[in-house]
Amino acid sequence: MQNGAGQWSVKVEYFKKEVDVAGKKIIIESGKMAKQANGSCLVRIGDTAVLVSAVGSKDPKPGIDFMPLTVDYRERAFAAGKIPGGFFKREAKPRDSEILVSRLIDRSIRPLFPEYWRNDTQISAIVLSHDGENDADIAAILGTSVALTISDLPFTTPIASVRIGRINGQLIVNPLKSELKESDLDLVVSGTEEALTMVEAGALELSESEMLEALNLARETIKGICALQKTLPAKAKIEVAEPVYNESLKADIESEAVAKAEEGVTIKEKGERDAFWASFKKDITARMIEKYPEEASSISMILEDIFYKKARELVLNKRVRSDGRGLEDIRPIACEVDVLARVHGSSLFTRGQTQALASVTLGTPGDMQIMDELAGEYKERFMLHYNFPGFATGEPKSERSTSRREIGHGALAKRALRPILPSEEDFGYTIRIVSDILESNGSSSMASVCGGSLALFNAGVPVKSSCAGVAMGLMKEGDNYVVLTDIMGMEDHLGDMDFKVAGTRKGITALQMDIKVAGLTTEILAQALEQAKRGRMFILDKMDSAISAPKTSISDFAPQMVSLMIPQNKIGELIGPGGKNIRRIQEETNAKIDIEETGKVFISGTDADGVQRAKEYVESLTAEVEVGKIYKGRIVKIMAFGAFAEVLPGKEGLIHISQLAEGHTKKVEDVVKEGDAVTVKVIEIDKQGRVNLSMKAAKQ
Repeated sequence: MQNGAGQWSVKVEYFKKEVDVAGKKIIIESGKMAKQANGSCLVRIGDTAVLVSAVGSKDPKPGIDFMPLTVDYRERAFAAGKIPGGFFKREAKPRDSEILVSRLIDRSIRPLFPEYWRNDTQISAIVLSHDGENDADIAAILGTSVALTISDLPFTTPIASVRIGRINGQLIVNPLKSELKESDLDLVVSGTEEALTMVEAGALELSESEMLEALNLARETIKGICALQKTLPAKAKIEVAEPVYNESLKADIESEAVAKAEEGVTIKEKGERDAFWASFKKDITARMIEKYPEEASSISMILEDIFYKKARELVLNKRVRSDGRGLEDIRPIACEVDVLARVHGSSLFTRGQTQALASVTLGTPGDMQIMDELAGEYKERFMLHYNFPGFATGEPKSERSTSRREIGHGALAKRALRPILPSEEDFGYTIRIVSDILESNGSSSMASVCGGSLALFNAGVPVKSSCAGVAMGLMKEGDNYVVLTDIMGMEDHLGDMDFKVAGTRKGITALQMDIKVAGLTTEILAQALEQAKRGRMFILDKMDSAISAPKTSISDFAPQMVSLMIPQNKIGELIGPGGKNIRRIQEETNAKIDIEETGKVFISGTDADGVQRAKEYVESLTAEVEVGKIYKGRIVKIMAFGAFAEVLPGKEGLIHISQLAEGHTKKVEDVVKEGDAVTVKVIEIDKQGRVNLSMKAAKQ
């Protein structure tokens, strides 16, 4: 019977399974919630629970040559016992963190659907409970695999995902969030029983061998979780038919297209190559439609298959790349810094036909981004924003909201550069990098890493070292394979792996890998990592020739900043009633003051003198009077027995008549008057906190 949503209702079998992963229990339950979806399940890890559903349309989407997959991972605020902020008090558009998890799920499962599946497919993962310690992303990826595996959708190879951390050299499977704070590795790996499908990692300069060890542990852990899914009750799968071409049409096209494809794939320049093939396609398509009017949709598919095969044959059989490079050759690199006059730091990084303009802006602690996440609110001092306009590939594209791809590429570059940044204690500035991609033909995210590193140097940020990234590719047919360094767009599209590695001379800081084929062995992984290391060192040498160390000072246009610590019980005194004191200081000095709960005070402004004067104000307002210290004071009150002097703002002491001058003093007014500036020494602070001063002692 067909339901109102256009799906065919099928009786859902209830089950509940448990699997132990590194001593932690994962519970999978299905048949209770979301039963009208093609497949659904609830996955629990600790008190974190994620509901995942998979739905596919009944009929293929006409006129497309790709799989229309949509993944939406959403976190409900109630899952953590919170009410959403903002005026409307409900969840709005997905946060960047939710989009990044959606991308993790998409990249994990997309390669495992049949090549010719053209039905609209949607994955919905909703976090219903979150304990603040167990990651919902790992549960969401597993839930996606279970929902698809038990559904009638043509997904037949279960996957699983694990997170690997490393504390004091010891690898940990699915570490808690509190443990990750001490970890020098955050690695998420998805895969089947046989192969990896997706890798995402951030690391504190791990070596290639250390990263490979972590990947192998993830691979072994994943196998058991995948094996369990094969025992789950599943619906009969929808069959996906591969296209059957008219043999006469195919023969006619091949008689011309094979030779043209062989010629086209060897044209080195991208624009010329694309124009050559587009012109040929237009010509042969027009002629073939006249002869085979009912086969219009097949013509383009046959032509693309021919070009795909010839491009891969060139690399696999002749070990030659379309642009004439060797397998490990990197395209020409140009590095330039200080390209924008008023920007705090800037660079232009060009590699072949990929170009990134990176700019650094330094801000105050008040410029930090407030992050309202399910696990809690925190402030982010480092931001990296990646923009990919249409003109970068010569296409008209209106500027709309930031795309998921832009968010993902920016997050990868940010992950790569974060480990080289100085600590907040050593460099209190908020740092924002913007990477504008001006040209693109392969690996603009890695160009953003290189450009960002150069711009940080140019901005005078005391980073630990330079950082570079390179994109690796793989083409594999059976046991014959090649690993390619610095892949261009065509090699990414036609290849079997997109493997991005970023890091310093010391080690890896970020890793991202998407696999399109099974059979990625440890040997291939090891070769790709070592080959990427050689490529990274080559790029770092090129970058060092442009700027080899951070500038010794920041830009004159950047805010000048100093910091100091005050006692926490003095914060109120500094702020003053209704903010009176802090407003007065800022108005008089044109400096900005940011105060943290710890008592750390940041003072910033474009005028160095104003910043210094503000610092002196803060010090005087929050300082304690010390015995034995000499102060410049002002007489504020005259009494018969002495005079009161203000030595610090709001802090007065008594100069007894006997301490005004050497010898006998008959009247206080004989020595001082109200408003006089005096130099005094603190000789005592009594048990009641009263301060006794001496002008006489100050002269000795």
